[in-house]
Amino acid sequence: MVRLREFDEEKVLHAAMRVFWEKGYEATSINDLTSAMAIQRPSLYLAFGDKKQLFETTLRRYTQWHAASIRKKLENNHSVREAFRNYFKGLVDGEYAGEGSLGCFCINTMVELSPHDEKFEIITREHQMYLAVLFQETIERGIRSGELNQETDAKALAQSLVVSLIGITVLLKARPDRSFVDNAVAVSLSHL
Repeated sequence: MVRLREFDEEKVLHAAMRVFWEKGYEATSINDLTSAMAIQRPSLYLAFGDKKQLFETTLRRYTQWHAASIRKKLENNHSVREAFRNYFKGLVDGEYAGEGSLGCFCINTMVELSPHDEKFEIITREHQMYLAVLFQETIERGIRSGELNQETDAKALAQSLVVSLIGITVLLKARPDRSFVDNAVAVSLSHL
């Protein structure tokens, strides 16, 4: 008879994601994972496969959560300019309010694994493209409402904002002077 899982899958996956997010894939050991997840090695392997499979599962869950979170933040404003301004300001404020920056789990993966692992190159690229589409939809909403110039190239501007987002997120890990980041955000958003 097969035993039922004796743990909350969402809870243990969140714990695993947190460890991977804090330490990165390579620096995370199976012992780190089983300790954080409060499960035994056999349970980890049986439920989630090997370390790489577990990492992929947590990364995919993160990208779904992250995209939904950004969509909600952008949709909560009538003004498209204000939506992007609030999003980027919130990102920066959050990083400077905390003790240290974990950055974005997906972007961390892009930097650590994508150059060496095609699977993670594809997953991180898909997330970038999804964010570009999300940004493009938001910009097109601003064009339709008359807030943004009708001549705006929504696709190019969206892609530029994704590049800015990635660059700013990576830069924040080094905790540069706040004005340096604020200036970069202001210039990026001035294209709206």
